[in-house]
Amino acid sequence: MTVSDTQVTWLTQEAYDRLKAELDELIAYRPVMAAEINARREEGDLRENGGYHAAREEQGKQEARIRQLHELLQAAKVGEAPTTKGVAAPGTVLTIRYEGDDETETFLLATREEGAHGEMEVYSPSSPLGKALNGAKDGETVEYELPNGKLQKVTLIKALPYAG
Repeated sequence: MTVSDTQVTWLTQEAYDRLKAELDELIAYRPVMAAEINARREEGDLRENGGYHAAREEQGKQEARIRQLHELLQAAKVGEAPTTKGVAAPGTVLTIRYEGDDETETFLLATREEGAHGEMEVYSPSSPLGKALNGAKDGETVEYELPNGKLQKVTLIKALPYAG
């Protein structure tokens, strides 16, 4: 696996369009934000001008989000959600059971941006758990390393296509 492979983000067309619309809106809002900062600057002493500093901080957050969205969309792989049952892949809903635990856990294997508007927990395919499960078949047990260095076994109970 190369470095560029790990930076690719899988997105459905719907998620790509939603994120592109957010990016376009933020870019279109730049002149409004600049005008706000100029208006606040003209209010006087910048050291005691809370409105000016708040506007500058907001501009910084927006610029950071613009950069984040731009990078994400450039590296995005757009496609349909998987339709295959029984194999863990980005865009599938996984039900798993940790070794030694009777309870199951269900989550979407995808990026935060992909699952941003749902109720379901989202785990990244590039996380240790996501990497271990990616490609696993129903009933298969895999293991991954925990932050403390111990190995954790987990069984994939079922993988279903996401129907967000």
